[in-house]
Amino acid sequence: MRATIPLTAVFEGWEGYNRSLIHAVEPLTVEQLGFRPAPGLRSVGQVAAHIALGRFDWFSKMGAPGCDDLSLELDSWRDDEGRSACEEALADSAANIVHWLNRSWAMVDRTLTEWTVDDLAKWYPHTYWGKTYAVSHQWTIWRIMAHDIQHGGQLSAMLAILGIEPDELTGLGGHLTEPPQVTEMKG
Repeated sequence: MRATIPLTAVFEGWEGYNRSLIHAVEPLTVEQLGFRPAPGLRSVGQVAAHIALGRFDWFSKMGAPGCDDLSLELDSWRDDEGRSACEEALADSAANIVHWLNRSWAMVDRTLTEWTVDDLAKWYPHTYWGKTYAVSHQWTIWRIMAHDIQHGGQLSAMLAILGIEPDELTGLGGHLTEPPQVTEMKG
């Protein structure tokens, strides 16, 4: 009999990274959220909102558990041409960004809890620049975890420019999940 391993065992620690993002964003003021390191670049708030919304965007492509509920909420923010105005709308409110980091994380967590390692090989068709790809669940989950980390680093650097050092995100690298302690040494 083949054992099914939940994805929570494979991606352990990601939840702690989400908490470090939340703790970095929670205390920010409207002015801090509006900071842009250069014209034309995303603001601090837009980067943080982009993390949450990127999760939804890609997890919904693979029909992840919980994405339908989020889709209903986000649909009210789409313009007449179907584009999402969510990132812009969330960017100036730490409370709204934290809400969506939590909501999008709940979808990720549900996926990691309900799906197993066997589900990583499943795929869906995705068309990009005129080519259709067979995109695996594994590719998508890795992409979004890397997306969280890359933009979390960007957020950390932007906050450093403002003289803000979120200890968990910067000092601990967002890695809040501690490994088990050794209680007895054997040798």
